[in-house]
Amino acid sequence: MRYLAVATDFDGTVFTDGQMPTAVSDAIARLRESGRRTILVTGRRLDDLLEACPRVDLFDYIIAENGALAFEPSSRTETTLCKAPPARFVKRLSELGVAPLEVGKVILSTLLPNHLTVLQAIQETGLELLVIFNKSAVMILPSGVNKATGLDYALRKLGLSFHETVGIGDAENDQSFLQSCECSFAVANATQSVKDLASFVTKRSAGEGVAEVIDELIADDLARIGPELQQHFIELGVGLDGSPVMLSPYGTNILIIGPSASGKSTVTAGIVERLISQKYQVCLVDPEGDHTVLQEVMTLGDQNHPFGLHEAIAILEDPKVNLNLNLLGIPLADRPKYFGQLFGHLQTLRLRTSRPHWIVLDEAHHLLPHGWGPFATVLPQRIGELILVTVHPDHLDAAILSQMDVVITVGPDPEDTLCKFCEAVSHPMVWPEGLQYSPENAVVWFVRSGEAPYSMRILLPTADRARHRRKYAEGNMQYHSFYFRGPYNQVNLKAQNLTIFVQLAKGVDDETWMFHLRRGDYSKWFREAVKDRYLADQAERIEQRENLPSWETRQLICGLIDARYTLPE
Repeated sequence: MRYLAVATDFDGTVFTDGQMPTAVSDAIARLRESGRRTILVTGRRLDDLLEACPRVDLFDYIIAENGALAFEPSSRTETTLCKAPPARFVKRLSELGVAPLEVGKVILSTLLPNHLTVLQAIQETGLELLVIFNKSAVMILPSGVNKATGLDYALRKLGLSFHETVGIGDAENDQSFLQSCECSFAVANATQSVKDLASFVTKRSAGEGVAEVIDELIADDLARIGPELQQHFIELGVGLDGSPVMLSPYGTNILIIGPSASGKSTVTAGIVERLISQKYQVCLVDPEGDHTVLQEVMTLGDQNHPFGLHEAIAILEDPKVNLNLNLLGIPLADRPKYFGQLFGHLQTLRLRTSRPHWIVLDEAHHLLPHGWGPFATVLPQRIGELILVTVHPDHLDAAILSQMDVVITVGPDPEDTLCKFCEAVSHPMVWPEGLQYSPENAVVWFVRSGEAPYSMRILLPTADRARHRRKYAEGNMQYHSFYFRGPYNQVNLKAQNLTIFVQLAKGVDDETWMFHLRRGDYSKWFREAVKDRYLADQAERIEQRENLPSWETRQLICGLIDARYTLPE
C-alpha cells in the first residue's frame, strides 16, 4: 500500500450539525480494518472534543488545540507539544476586554473581530505568537505551532511520514497539514482557499466527502491519483530543450550505468539529494564506502565494524533518518548472502510502513550477481523505488534488470553501454541518429514509454563533494591510476590516488618528473581521470611555464592538490 494513514479535520469535515454521522464512523472503521491508521486533527480543546465526539476510539491519535496537544485514545495519554503563552498575556487580553476567551492547555481562542485587539496585546507584550483564523474563530498559539507540526508528531510516533498520509479538511487552519500530506482533499463544503490548495475536491460535503475518499482508498489505494501529484515528482536532469526530466517518486525503478569514473556517482548523489530534499527516506547500500559523507545521511558500519541487521532496521524506524549501510566490513564473497538477509528485513519494513521510500544499491553487481541462487527468494515479483548503480549491467540477473523503468547511461560510449542492458533483458532499442556522448550530459531512456533514448544535462548535487575528494585522495582509482615511467620506461611507479601521487612526486627523480611535466601528463590525468577541471587548468599553466625549476613545479602542483583535497598528513 502507498497510503497508510488518513488525517482528517473534525468540525465541518467528519463532524457536522453536532454529530458524527453513522456512515462516517462506519467508513473510518472500515479504513482501520484495512490496516491503515487514522488521525484526527482539530483546533478544539481536548475536553471539548471528548465531550462532543463519543467515538474517539476510531482514531490512533488526536491532535488537538491546532497542533499544540497530542492525545492517544488507546492509552489515554496526553502530551503537550509546546509551552503555553505566559499568564501575563492572558491577563492583558482580559484587561483589553477580549471576550469570549477560551483558554486551553496551550491555545487561546476568541472570535472575530477581536483579532485586532489580540494583535495589540501581542505588540504590547512583545511576545512571538501566531494568530490563526478558522472561519469566524481566532486562535492564538506559540510561533511555529500548527496542525502540520502536531500531525508530524503523531505520524512519527506511528512510524509513518507525510508521504504515506492522505489529508482531508475544510477550513483555513487545515491548510498547513493538507499542504504537507502526500495527497490532500478538500471536502465539497470547504472554503475556496482550501479547495485551491488541496490536490483534489470531493464530490460530496463534510462526512460524506470523507467516506468518498475512504471508499476509494480501500478499493485501489487511490491509484488514479498518483500521476496527478506532480508536485512530488523528482527531477532527473534537464533536457536539451531546457525542460526538466521528471520521474514519479512511486512505483518506478532506475538503473544508472557506465564505466568507472564516468559520472555515475554524480548522477546518483544528485538524485539522492533531491529525494531527501523532498523528505523521502533513502537507504543506501554501499559496498565500497563511497557514500560515507553524504549530507543528511547517517552511516552505519565501516571496514572494521560490520553493521547489525536489526540495528539498521531499528534506525530506519524513524522516518526522518536517511541511512547509508557501509559493507566494507563484510568479505566480498559474503556480500550477496548478507544483502539477501538485509533486503528481506527492508521488505518487511516496507510492507509495514512503506519505507524506506527509496533503496539505492551502489555497485549492484556485487550484491545481486548474475546466477545467484537465492535471488528469487530475496526479491518480490515487483519491486518499486529502487536505484541500481553498476559498471556491469550484464553481470546482474536479468530478472532484476527487467524491472528497470528508467536507464541513465553515462560515459564515453552510451550506445554500447545501453546495448549491454538491452541484450541482458532481450529488449529492442533503436539508437537515435545523431545522439552522441557529451561529458556534461547523460543519456536517459524510459524503457516502457515507447520513446527512443535522448540526452539530458546532468544536475550536479549542490551538497559538498567531499565523497569524491575522499575517493580520489585516498581511494583506489584502479586502471585510472597515474604511472611515473620516465622517458625510457626505466621506472614504473603507480599512484592509485592523489595522496600517493604527492608522495611519489616529492621523491621521484628530476628527469622522470620533468618528462611527464613537459608532456602535459599531470594536467591530462587531473582532467580525464580525477575529473577536476580547476586542478587540471592550474596544473596546465604550471606545465607551460618553462622558466620554473623542477623543485618549484613539484611544490606548486603538490600544493594545489593539498589545498584542494585536504590530504591527510
